[in-house]
Amino acid sequence: MIVLRVPATLQYRDVATRVVSAACKLVEATSAEFGQQVVSAFGEAFNNAVLHAYRGLAPGELVVEVAPLADRIAIRLVDQGRTFDPATIVDPDLDALPESGMGWFIIRSFMDEVRYEPGPPNVLSLAKRL
Repeated sequence: MIVLRVPATLQYRDVATRVVSAACKLVEATSAEFGQQVVSAFGEAFNNAVLHAYRGLAPGELVVEVAPLADRIAIRLVDQGRTFDPATIVDPDLDALPESGMGWFIIRSFMDEVRYEPGPPNVLSLAKRL
């Protein structure tokens, strides 16, 4: 398992997504599309933690745990920020081409498993199978 601890600021998004991208390449027989979808979903999750969980709070830490396995990749994103209820998030109106509110939709669309456990700590678990 790969563990990365970074400050919960957007400045560290690129570092974290590069780690996830590299981990995708360790999964057996992955396609470019597999890695692109995982990185896109993870990037949205990272953004949500920074912009929403820590909104108005002093930046905390994000812990990223990545497990590249033979048949899937599993990712956990752990934060100490505010919690949320995923059931309250409605799918965006795609015909309206929204400029925001797409993050959770992208995460759920690209990943096979999405589980959120409110904390503290808050834990978002993502998995994508081959």
